[in-house]
Amino acid sequence: MASLTVSTATAAAAGGNKSKEQQREGAEIITGAEACFAHSKEMLKSLGFPGGVMPLRGLEECGWVRETGFVWMRQKAPYEHYFRGTGTRVRYDAEVTAYVEEGRMKRMTGVRSKQVMLWVPIVEMSLDGDKRDKIYFKSNVGIGRSFPASAFPDEDEEAAEPKKKKEEEKKEEEENAGDDDKSAADDAAANK
Repeated sequence: MASLTVSTATAAAAGGNKSKEQQREGAEIITGAEACFAHSKEMLKSLGFPGGVMPLRGLEECGWVRETGFVWMRQKAPYEHYFRGTGTRVRYDAEVTAYVEEGRMKRMTGVRSKQVMLWVPIVEMSLDGDKRDKIYFKSNVGIGRSFPASAFPDEDEEAAEPKKKKEEEKKEEEENAGDDDKSAADDAAANK
């Protein structure tokens, strides 16, 4: 996994948007699609969120300033995702940013949810409920919705579920077939 730490001097020398650069000072920066994908999943899980809550595609760069909690994820192009578990469509801009802490992502940019006919910016998501089994999404006007965390399964885990289920069914069939063979042998022995 490729990573490097940006020092204050490097960020100041970079010029450009100083506030953007100042936010990223001292960040752990990850580049490359596979490394960014793994890093973003690790970050979500370390915060307590399910891996499927931010299904970004074609990640090029991720960064995390652990001191301030500032994170960013940059993908090749904007991405739109439909969450079957909630029946909502969400659009992720080419760059998504937030400030993170345990169980919460706040001051989010680059995430919008389609509500009726409008794209509503999502500015915060947090774990909710006694068991932290719900995720509350808050819009920029303070209105929000809560969904079960189980509605955001990790796609890798979700893809593995049918395979795992088939393997379990096959194993059960084999065990039952073994029992049937044993019963037939017992019946044949009893008839002799």
